[in-house]
Parts: sequence; structure tokens; C-alpha cells
Amino acid sequence: MFGVEDKRSGVVVVTGSSSGIGRACALLLDRLGFTVFAGVRKKDGEDLTAESSGRLTPLVLDVENAGSIKSAAKLVRSSLPRGAGIWGLVNNAGIAVTGPLELLSPAELRRQFEVNVVGALATTQAFVPLIRREGGRVVNVGSINGRIATPFIGPYCASKSALAALNDALRVELKPSGIRVVLVEPGSIKTPIWEKYGAYARRLASDMPVAARRLYGPSVDAAREAAERRAASGAPPQIVARAVTRALSSRRPKNRYVVGLDAKAGVLLDKFVPAWLLDEAIIRYMRLPRENA
Repeated sequence: MFGVEDKRSGVVVVTGSSSGIGRACALLLDRLGFTVFAGVRKKDGEDLTAESSGRLTPLVLDVENAGSIKSAAKLVRSSLPRGAGIWGLVNNAGIAVTGPLELLSPAELRRQFEVNVVGALATTQAFVPLIRREGGRVVNVGSINGRIATPFIGPYCASKSALAALNDALRVELKPSGIRVVLVEPGSIKTPIWEKYGAYARRLASDMPVAARRLYGPSVDAAREAAERRAASGAPPQIVARAVTRALSSRRPKNRYVVGLDAKAGVLLDKFVPAWLLDEAIIRYMRLPRENA
């Protein structure tokens, strides 16, 4: 069923399962026969339970909270037979802090990294001892924006770039333990994160001081419209869930899975297109106002 050796337990923990990619991953893994602990920030996993088999268990897991991470790992460990471990951890939980970097507060930047980077590593640290028992997998959900940064989501892009670097270091550090570490890099996906960005951008534009509005107002409006287009035209989160499943179940998983046509195009752009030309392409796609317009 899984395509991997029977020595694995089939238990997988997925963070950020309340919606979007995490939800799709938890439900697909459940359908495929894995025993899933679906991480949610609050006790709001009843609808997940209703759509799943008896193998899926909602797990309160807030990656910003060290106590929550510790409690979640303890609960999972206590549910296993003595000496058993888990097959995989999917680090999916994330947020997108947005807006012009010139106006970004240090506290907002810290929170972006606290969730997307520090939270992912802290969760990995908590569950690696259990993964080591099975020689299992860690799957980190990154983004093509970790390779190509775009205006007004700079904090998000920076966090995904940092996550990719941590992923690559962990891949080598954990290899002697028999643990495979994989990065999944989606492109535009229909998830609530972009809807939240659009709502945030509208609030930001209305709350800007006059001077900041003069500098950034039209650009923020254009970025918001681009995010709304991205949310409308993005691929369904199930395609990311399928890539995550391959990363967990393949005998020899790839180091990275690039998901979506736009993400694959982004890899080529990053590799072969000069920076100045890529900047121009981003300006055109986002329909940003030009200095002399």
C-alpha cells in the first residue's frame, strides 16, 4: 500500500491541519491507511474527524508554543506501543506576514520566523526521537517563494528560504540515523493564506499614514489584486498532498518535490533568467506601478 518497508509504523503527524494543504495532507494520508495525528491550533478538529476514518486523531499543536509542542509529542508517544515510533512528520503549519519591508515592525518579522522556521525546527526536535525508532521521514512544506522573492510578501519568502536551508542541513545531519528529510516546494495553491493576505492588504492600505500611502498605496493595491488572482487560479491543495504522500511512501524519495507548473517554471526562471529581467517579469505580472508612470 505504501511502497515502503513494513518496518515503518504508518503513524504520521501533520501540523497546520485545520485548512488548506495541511488538511488535504491529513485526509489523504488517512485514506491511504496511515494513522494520522492532525495538528490543529485549537480544539477545532471535529470536522476533520467527521471526514476521516477512525485512524485520524486531531492533535492540539501550536508550533509557536513550546509547551504545546511538548504536550503533543508526549500524547503521541503515549499512544504508541512500547518502543514504537512514528513514520513521519509533515511540517506544514505557516503564516504569511505581508506588507512593505520599509514599514514592517521587527515584531512582525520575528513572528513570521517564529512560526515558519523556529516552529518547524522545534516540532522536528520534539518528534525526531520517535522518527529515529522507525527510520522514517521529515517532510517540510516550503514554497517556490523560497527561491524567488516577490514584493510585499518578503517576510514570507525569507522564512521559506530559511526553511529550505534548515531542510538541507537536517537532511545531511539525520541521514546517519536513517531518517530522510524532504522539502516540498509548491507554487500557487488555493489556500486561505492568500485570502488572508488580500484582507490584510486592504486593511494595510486603509490604515497607512498619508506619506506611506503616497509611497506604497498603488503598489499594495496591485499586490493585493495579484494575490487574489493567485488564490483564484491556484492549483488545489490535493496536488501538494500527493507530493507529500510520495515523499513519505517512496522507497527512495527525492530531496525536493517541486509542485505545480508555475513552481516548475519558477525553478527555470531562477536558474536561467538574469535578476534584472526576473524583476521586470515580476513587475509586469503583479502590474505594479512604475516610477515614471
